[in-house]
Amino acid sequence: MNRQAMDLEAYVDRTRRGPCFVCAFLAGHPDYARETVFEDDHHVAFLDRWPTVLGKVLVAPTTHIEHVVRDMDEAAYARLMLVVREVALAVEAVCESERTYLYSLGSQQGNAHLHWHIAGLPSGVPYQQQQFHALMTEHGVLSCHRRRQPLWLHAFAKPSPPRESCTGRTRLAVRDPAGWGQVPNQCDHR
Repeated sequence: MNRQAMDLEAYVDRTRRGPCFVCAFLAGHPDYARETVFEDDHHVAFLDRWPTVLGKVLVAPTTHIEHVVRDMDEAAYARLMLVVREVALAVEAVCESERTYLYSLGSQQGNAHLHWHIAGLPSGVPYQQQQFHALMTEHGVLSCHRRRQPLWLHAFAKPSPPRESCTGRTRLAVRDPAGWGQVPNQCDHR
């Protein structure tokens, strides 16, 4: 997989001076376009613009929320975490990850909109290149061309009636619509 250097200075400037990236994406701002992989009335999941591993997805509430503990009641938090879990299961189904990392970053100084990262660690990555190392953009981000953006994560199932699962949703499944037999490249969305 090809990696490219990321302009961290430009990224930091954009996150601190630009609009909220999730709100701009949801409003349809062309500079913040992303590939949506799941959406319901309260949540959205989309491919990361700066993926460090294949299938890296971000999940966020559609309402601008900045603090996971203070700004969400227990029910809203539980719904968000169920979506994070379902999307993570879908990513695992496609990426066949050795382990799935779930984490939330951001601060009042930049990337304030609450969002969770879902990153599946590919099998065979040497231990020294796992965990934080695998997630840091300082080690490069995956690169490919937008025209090669796969449709593989667009096969998320719609929510099912509550009788089918305790979360009221079908476990999100991702299929390989092209029959490639392997995970296609995830593209940078610049």
